[in-house]
Order: sequence, then structure tokens, then C-alpha cells
Amino acid sequence: MKITRAAGAFCLVWPMAGLMPASAADARNGETLARRWCSSCHVVAGDQSGTTGEAPPFRVIARTPDLDAGKIALFVLQPHPKMPDMGLSREAAADLAAYISSLR
Repeated sequence: MKITRAAGAFCLVWPMAGLMPASAADARNGETLARRWCSSCHVVAGDQSGTTGEAPPFRVIARTPDLDAGKIALFVLQPHPKMPDMGLSREAAADLAAYISSLR
């Protein structure tokens, strides 16, 4: 029984291992992606004047308690009703999450 639980936990955690901040995510590339894909709905940088959507600014997301880069990366990889599926790779999601986290 213990082996089954351990194997189940491993199967849940292993796919996320590439999304954790230790994977050397590139926040600069994340900013480029954010400006290209996210700036129509989110305020992604301080020099942005506004958006056409009602999505929260990235600085607000970055300051959300208990929301780390790994959780942000998982979130952007999942399709959401109000957010388009951008077809991001795991590396791109990790880069985007690293950028958002850097705004704390």
C-alpha cells in the first residue's frame, strides 16, 4: 500500500519537475512572451498604459500569497474559460511564471 501511494505521488510530481523555478527558467524570455501574448488582457509591465480586458495585473498575481512560479506555470498550461489556450510549452510556461514571480 505504501509503495502504491509513493508511486502515485511520484507520478503527480514528476511532470511538474520541469516547471519548478530550479529548472533555470528565463524571466527575460517570459517578459517577451508576456508582452506578446498577455498584454491585451493583463498589465504585464510598468510601462504599459492599460489593457482591453479585466484580467488582474501581473504584479497583483505575483503578490498572491502561496502562489509560486511552479503553480503559476501549471495554471497557464491549463485551459481556462476566460483565458485562451496559447499552446505554451512547459519551458515557455516556466519562463512566463519566472517573469511574473520576478514582479514581487
